[in-house]
Amino acid sequence: MQNNHETPLLEVENLYISFKGENQQWIETVKGISFNIPKNKTVALVGESGSGKSVTSLAIMGLLPKGQSQIANQSKISFEGKDLLNLSAKEIRQICGKDIAMIFQEPMSSLNPVFTVGDQIAEVLRIHLGMNRKQARSRVLELLHEVGMPSPESKIDAYPSQLSGGQQQRVMIAMAIACKPKLLIADEPTTALDVTIQKQIIDLLESLRQRHQMSMLFITHDLALVGEIADEVIVMRHGEIREAGKVEQVLQQPKDVYTRALLHCRPQLSSRPYRLPVTSDFMQQENGQLVEVSNLAELNLKQRSRGLTGEEPIILDVKDLKKSFYSRKGLWGKDEFQAVKGVSFQLAKGKTLGLVGESGSGKTTIGLLLMRLHQATGGQALINGKDILSMTEKEFSPYQRKIQIIFQNPYASLNPRFTIGQILLEPMRIHGIGQNDAERKKMALELLEKVSLPVDAYDRYPHEFSGGQRQRIAIARCLTLKPEILICDESVSALDVSVQAQVLNLLQDLQDEFGLSYIFISHDLSVVKYISDQVMVMNHGEVVEIANSDELYLHPQHEYTKKLLNAIPQGIGHHH
Repeated sequence: MQNNHETPLLEVENLYISFKGENQQWIETVKGISFNIPKNKTVALVGESGSGKSVTSLAIMGLLPKGQSQIANQSKISFEGKDLLNLSAKEIRQICGKDIAMIFQEPMSSLNPVFTVGDQIAEVLRIHLGMNRKQARSRVLELLHEVGMPSPESKIDAYPSQLSGGQQQRVMIAMAIACKPKLLIADEPTTALDVTIQKQIIDLLESLRQRHQMSMLFITHDLALVGEIADEVIVMRHGEIREAGKVEQVLQQPKDVYTRALLHCRPQLSSRPYRLPVTSDFMQQENGQLVEVSNLAELNLKQRSRGLTGEEPIILDVKDLKKSFYSRKGLWGKDEFQAVKGVSFQLAKGKTLGLVGESGSGKTTIGLLLMRLHQATGGQALINGKDILSMTEKEFSPYQRKIQIIFQNPYASLNPRFTIGQILLEPMRIHGIGQNDAERKKMALELLEKVSLPVDAYDRYPHEFSGGQRQRIAIARCLTLKPEILICDESVSALDVSVQAQVLNLLQDLQDEFGLSYIFISHDLSVVKYISDQVMVMNHGEVVEIANSDELYLHPQHEYTKKLLNAIPQGIGHHH
């Protein structure tokens, strides 16, 4: 992988990591992996949840939970020739934070809400570099400039909650590079961010890496991002390395069946297969080995056409929808924030309207207004000519069944104390569906089958299921009411690519079978193009463009739409 005379900055050899399971059994999560990080290079570690990629980075930083985890005796992690696993706590603290620094996925959980961001960055400088208050403050300003923070002079005294997600992540990066580390570990640093902000952060990390001659370990579940930033890539699955090599080779001629499968699950902008391929289309477990069952050429993917002719019946007609939020300001007035500024659109029966825009564009607010979870400040939403926004609760009741919503994190909306059976039965009871519980149970079991969950899920609890399975439970619960409109709010964005493909296929099957109409809200433009007939682009509470999905992606009319499309990770070799 590299010339022999050059010692790598970091060498991981034979890394075995075990965690204590529920019944005090040790479970091996990382199974003897070895890899190097050369000097001045970016190595990407790619894998789905449970692959061991984040655990590996925590092991390097010495951050694994004590007593709950153990690293095997024969494992070695050498940094500049020193074995990190044999250092005292004090020696580890000196290296980690100074020579090796880390940024995490969720900046808010790593920043302290009660201190200004300036103080938090300054603390790192004072601990590791012994600066006084004045020196630290001027260095913090330099760092905020360097990470591209807008107007650093005013932001240095801001609290984390006063910054946007992208700005918080810039603060985390400033803290990480404050002591000029030799290795920067970035664990899913852009997952929570909009596509345009993601692009800025990726470009920032790359320019900092070059300027400071750092190495970077970039951890992600998104292969498309890897091509934008990495020199070398390591693909992990179930604690093992499946494939490693130069990024061009791995992404363009992957040798391993799993890598090939992952590359094919993600919706492509250039094609729209009738159903998305999933990993099991390509491989099967046989005697503990992954065996290839077919390659993409054999799948012969039939294409699905999308779009509206204008002849479709309209199920929902939204006119001049407005929402303002007010906050008290000063002694006299209120401060008005217009989240949605007079938005109009129509939803065609049995079709999907994609809704894209960055955080704060108003796209999520629209979903909540249509569900009456927020009260609209103005405008109408007509179903069969009746405005559902101005109805009383009683009048709205029969319409409530017709329109349902699925959120990004179904865990928050599934009652943890209810079994899956109770979760499915409750809405049917409330709305008087089915004659009795026996009949409802029969319907619930049919729904579980429909969303590909095992029958025994009926008596189990939400925490026993993975993210993708919980999302299916949330979908099944919506279906109990036989709705006509489903609003999906980022409902696949937290899922791994192979699971995302399964859930998108499920949503598509349900639409084909029941003629459901979808409003699909997402910041993932590849997914939106795949699933939508029509796409509406929002910015600052206004619709900037609305068009059939192929048309919008091929011939965007508005500058803002072009900016969004340009930020989609293209996959390969864009950073060199």
